[in-house]
Amino acid sequence: MHPFDVETLTAGRWRNGGGATREIVSWPVGAEGFAWRASVADIDRDGPFSAFPGVDRTLTLLAGDGVRLTSPGAFDRLLDQVGEPFGFSGDLALSAELPGGACRVLNLMVRRGSRTARVERVTGTVTPAAGHAGVLYVLRGRWRAGADGRLMTGGQGVWWDADDEAPGRAVAPLSPDAAALWADVAPAR
Repeated sequence: MHPFDVETLTAGRWRNGGGATREIVSWPVGAEGFAWRASVADIDRDGPFSAFPGVDRTLTLLAGDGVRLTSPGAFDRLLDQVGEPFGFSGDLALSAELPGGACRVLNLMVRRGSRTARVERVTGTVTPAAGHAGVLYVLRGRWRAGADGRLMTGGQGVWWDADDEAPGRAVAPLSPDAAALWADVAPAR
């Protein structure tokens, strides 16, 4: 498992100036195109989102009052509950509105036909399936990850690839208030 702390990840500004992205992982690492990618985005103002043709996306609110995502003729959705994922096609023209000011989201993207993804809020032990990749992002509380027993708190987490060894990959809560997001990335069938 590969640890991360969002606050130590390099933030890259969006081309339209509406936010910044902190990349957790883009797999395969160093490749021109990704099979799957996880990042944390700070959305600073209303505006368009970039399209990602051939990609399925899942956004999950991490902090702030929320973001309204609109794609004409497809959906108009207010994400205002921390930890509630929303999946949509990256092919769609999309705009964001911030009814309560800036917010932070987890953005998971998978190349359609190559991978599928499921994001859920968890409060109990997570053991990734062999052959699956993914990310565990701590929302609150204390967690322990992997065979080395790495301790994590809010804004920290781990990611793994399908080729990482399965033994010892369980991630477990250590406090009664523990909550996390688990993004399971599976090979497409």
